[in-house]
Amino acid sequence: MEQRAPQYDPGVSEPSATPSAARTLVIDLEGALLRSELLMEALFSSPGRMLARFGAGGRAGMAALTAILARAEIDYAHLPYDSDVMNRALAARARGEKVYLVADRLAAHAAAISAHLGFDGVVTHADLAAGRVPFDRASIARIENREVRRAGLATWVKALRVHQYAKNTLVFVPALTAHQLNLSTLGYALLAFLAFSACASGAYLMNDLLDLAADRQHPTKRHRALAAGDLPISSALSAIPALWLFALAASLCISPLFLGVLGLYLVTTIAYSLVLKRKMLVDIVTLAGLYTLRIVAGAVGVGVVLSEWLLIFSLFVFTSLALIKRFSELSMRESVGLADPSNRDYRVTDLNVIAAMAAASAMNAVTVFSLYVSSSAVTPLYSRPWMLWLLTPLLLYWFGRALMMAHRREMPDDPILYAFRDGPSRTAVAAMICIMLAAI
Repeated sequence: MEQRAPQYDPGVSEPSATPSAARTLVIDLEGALLRSELLMEALFSSPGRMLARFGAGGRAGMAALTAILARAEIDYAHLPYDSDVMNRALAARARGEKVYLVADRLAAHAAAISAHLGFDGVVTHADLAAGRVPFDRASIARIENREVRRAGLATWVKALRVHQYAKNTLVFVPALTAHQLNLSTLGYALLAFLAFSACASGAYLMNDLLDLAADRQHPTKRHRALAAGDLPISSALSAIPALWLFALAASLCISPLFLGVLGLYLVTTIAYSLVLKRKMLVDIVTLAGLYTLRIVAGAVGVGVVLSEWLLIFSLFVFTSLALIKRFSELSMRESVGLADPSNRDYRVTDLNVIAAMAAASAMNAVTVFSLYVSSSAVTPLYSRPWMLWLLTPLLLYWFGRALMMAHRREMPDDPILYAFRDGPSRTAVAAMICIMLAAI
C-alpha cells in the first residue's frame, strides 16, 4: 500500500528525508508552544512578591527587573500551551524523535519548561543560525513563531466581561425610584452607566492579571481570556489605562462629585483585588458596598436625593447576593473534590454558616422593604401605595429560589447574572416592575 508523506502547516519547516529516529523537532517557545509571553508570565506569577523583590533590591533598570523575573516562581504545569503544538511534540516523542525548545530570554524558565514537558533541551535562535546545536541540523523539523496572536471581538467581549455590565444598570435605580424619568436624567444615567462599565472592565482585567495562577487551577475560571492565553497580557496592560481614561472623561461630563464616587469605587475595587478579597467576610462587606456604590453614583449622577430606605435595603440585598456568590463557589469546589481555595480565606466546611448568613440577610432585606411600605415615605411617590405590599411575596419567592438553586449547586458564580438568565426570576422581576408602575 502506498504511504503518503506527512503534511505540515505553513508554520512548520519541512524535515529532511532521514530515518525517524534521527529526526529532531525544534519548537519556538513563544508564539508557537506558549500561548502567552514568558516575560509577562514571570511578572504576573506573583506580582506582589515581584514588586517586593524589586524594591528590596535597591536597583533600577531592565537588567535588574530581568534578574528578578528569572527567579519568579512560575507554575509550569498550568501555563497556556497550544494544544495542537503540544500534540505534535508528544507525537514526535512517541516516535523516538528529539524535541528542543527555542528561546532567547529567561533561559532558566525555558529550561524548566523543557524539563517539565520531558523535552531534550533549549537552544537559541543564534545557536540555530550558527549551527551550535547538539543535533544534526539536516534532521530538523521546526515549528516556528506563528503570526502575532490578535484577540478577536469575541475574545475582548469575554475579557472585558461585557455580560457583567448588567450590574451597572443599578445606576438607573435612583432615577426610577424617584420617578425622575425625563430625557435629561436618563441621559446622565446612561453616561454614568458607560463610565462604570469602562471602569469595571479595566478592574476586571487587572483582577484577572493578578489572579492568573489561581484562575488556571480553577475548573471554570481557567477558560477566561487571559488565563487561557486567548488575550495577550501586554494587550490587557494597554487596555486598562485606556478604559480608565474613558471613564474619567465620561465622569467629568457628569460632575466632579460623580468622579469622586467613581474614584472611590475604583480604589475599593483595586484594594479588593489586592488584599480585601483574601479576608474572610471583609470581602463580602466590600462586594456589598461596591454594589451599593453604583446606586449612590446613580443618585449623584442624576442629582436626586438618595433615600435612606433604598440605601439600607440595598446593603442587605447585596450582602445576601455576595454570600450566595461565595456559597456557589465553595459548593462547586466541594462537588468536584477540590481543596479549599488558596486565594480566599474560606473553607468548604464553612458552607452551612455562609448559607445561614445569606438567608438572614435576604430576610432582613424583605423586612426593611415591608417597613418602608408601611411608612409615610411612600405617600408622596405612589398614589396606590397599598399595591407595593404585593412585592413582598415576590421578593420572598426570588430570594428563596436563589438560595434553593445555590443549595442544589445549580447557581453560577454570580447570582445577579443568574437573575437575568433564569426564566422564573425574569418573570418575578417583570411582575415587580409592573406592580411598581401600577402603584404610581
